[in-house]
Amino acid sequence: MDTDGNSGDASRVVHVRFITKLDRPFKVPNSSISVASNFTRFGLSSVVNNLIQTENPDWEVEPFDFLINGELVRMSLENFLLAKGISAETILEIEYIRAVVPRKEEEPSLHDDWVSAVDGSSPRFFLTGCYDGLGRVWKAAGVCTHILEGHSEPVSSVSIINPEGADSVTVATASKDRTLRLWKFNAEDTRRNPLKISAFKILRGHRASVQSVAAQTSGNMICSGSWDCTINLWQTNDPVSEGDTVSTKKRKTTGHAKESQSEGEAVSSLVGHTQCVSSVKWPERETIYSASWDHSIRRWNAETGKDSLNIFCGKALNCLDIGGESSALVAAGGSDPILKIWDPRKPGTSAPVYQFSSHTSWVTACKWHEKSWFHLISASHDGKVMLWDLRTAWPLFVIDAHKDKALCADWWRGDTVLSGGADSKLCMTSGASVL
Repeated sequence: MDTDGNSGDASRVVHVRFITKLDRPFKVPNSSISVASNFTRFGLSSVVNNLIQTENPDWEVEPFDFLINGELVRMSLENFLLAKGISAETILEIEYIRAVVPRKEEEPSLHDDWVSAVDGSSPRFFLTGCYDGLGRVWKAAGVCTHILEGHSEPVSSVSIINPEGADSVTVATASKDRTLRLWKFNAEDTRRNPLKISAFKILRGHRASVQSVAAQTSGNMICSGSWDCTINLWQTNDPVSEGDTVSTKKRKTTGHAKESQSEGEAVSSLVGHTQCVSSVKWPERETIYSASWDHSIRRWNAETGKDSLNIFCGKALNCLDIGGESSALVAAGGSDPILKIWDPRKPGTSAPVYQFSSHTSWVTACKWHEKSWFHLISASHDGKVMLWDLRTAWPLFVIDAHKDKALCADWWRGDTVLSGGADSKLCMTSGASVL
């Protein structure tokens, strides 16, 4: 792996030409130059910065990453060329890109118990779930605008149903109390003291703890995975729609919103897993993915209820996400330290196309970047959150902000990593731009 410098004497030089897809002022002259063969990416980054400063004296030093034949360089040039069987006798084309390095660690958002779930899919706010039974809406680090009150046991999963919708948004929470709840609130609310709100709808039907919830892209339905081994599908209609009204006492306490509640039943169930359904995703209108402690990943047709893909992983799975190239790659992690990625479009799908093994304990969460084919994050019981690029086997960056297990992670606003843990903190690391 990289060192922080380029130790030792350069025994020889390599003739290179730096190329980039970045716009000015990032471009450097197209002519070839000679660099020491023992240069790592840090030395190469210094060279590129010096070349840019020659044309632009006011240039501020920027960290860069380097690609040779589409693979990130994570060792000295000499070792890389030897490992890949590339001749050093010709002019070597090296593409440089902006390094994905988080720039700032914000103050953590404190909770009263383990932070078990986070959703950053809306640029206007992010949503957390906690073992104290509450959901929370945050405008920024430490700025909580709404508290979702009603679950009797820990909140295990949260999902923003219409992140780009009107001022009034809908979110879903899943809990170990065997229910899911739907909530509405004004996303533009700027109050200083958080408003406590009740769910407008309670979804009952699971016979055990609900472990995961995901929204259909249209926002009309959600699906949930449970310890009862089933996946249930639910409508997300408004409070005035069908459903048995539940009488609720109107709270007079200041800071509480008054809501009527209704109850909903599952539209259908997907049956096939034999142990806890730990994670569900609904990336396309008719397609649901699920991961289970029965060591399998399944792809379901939401209309027919049939599964069209069954990947056996050999380990109990905790997390799942769909993204990467053409939003087709499946990332998952579980009861070992290895983050695995499959491409269902390729024959022999049971074999992962990528495996990342830098964690030292169970992988609890994984999340693709929405706009990048290469980048994703993972969280683990080792307390670390790692940022990955498919073009190298080593993590781009390790976020070591938690003092206990990291339980959940997500992207927010494209360049911020959110993570929650058993230290009762929601940590935010910003400035990690991948574009």
